Amino acid sequence: MNTQEMTTRIATGQGFIAALDQSGGSTPKALRGYGVEDSEWSGDEEMFAQIHAMRARVITAPSFASGKVIGAILFERTMDGVVDGVSTGDALKARGIVPFIKVDEGLADEADGVQLMKPMVKLDALLAKSVAAGMFGTKMRSVIKSANPAGIAAVVAQQFEVADQIAAAGLMPIIEPEYDITAEDRAEGEAILLAEITRHLDALPAGRQVMLKLSIPATEGLYAPLVNHPKVLRVVALSGGFSTDDACARLAKNPGMIASFSRGLLQDLRKGQSDAEFDAVLGKAIDQIAAASV
Repeated sequence: MNTQEMTTRIATGQGFIAALDQSGGSTPKALRGYGVEDSEWSGDEEMFAQIHAMRARVITAPSFASGKVIGAILFERTMDGVVDGVSTGDALKARGIVPFIKVDEGLADEADGVQLMKPMVKLDALLAKSVAAGMFGTKMRSVIKSANPAGIAAVVAQQFEVADQIAAAGLMPIIEPEYDITAEDRAEGEAILLAEITRHLDALPAGRQVMLKLSIPATEGLYAPLVNHPKVLRVVALSGGFSTDDACARLAKNPGMIASFSRGLLQDLRKGQSDAEFDAVLGKAIDQIAAASV
């Protein structure tokens, strides 16, 4: 797939984007959920080899190439790896799946009710490497924990500032200001978030588009104006800690948003499953998430 074909696939494809981008801090938990105990690896290299083996198993499973997964977000080490004898990006594209890369370097300490992204000192080099590896776009995550207007404005401003740098490198930025689903003031804060995102979208130069990855809103249909905004290629939803069933039920009440789930996709996969069992479990989750993304 070339860039135009990938753009069309993301803009109009029926399906969802898989989030396979657990990084160093979240990898041990992801491995435990998969059935790999801490005693089965020692040091970062062995840990990342274990998680890459899991991701490669997902990518090569027949159900993953069913056409219902239109994109996949990777961690840098996954992008650097090999699946079926080719680069991970090429393995995905051979299955009709558009590759993205996680580019943030983690979260800063909380201030004004939010966690901004840490300074991204390696971004230029990572963007260049990602372009060379055939990535279509990027993803970067901030977190909002309360309806603090100053904090939310700072999160959105930072996201759009970095998105400009990403777009200049020739990649499609996914802007992800996650709203903590446990926050009691989420409905109020998400209304502020909607206004801030809209303001920045309206200020984008002609011809520029971004993608948005947002928590499934407390108010059903809240983000419909973003789904229909001409500067937005696609709006995707994170599962945010909801179970697969709960996330899918909530997503289905927000037409135009499609899933970009990690936990919701992978939660029932286990290393000890046979290949047939693994594919059946994965296929069931894919079917459920794709149906909620219509």
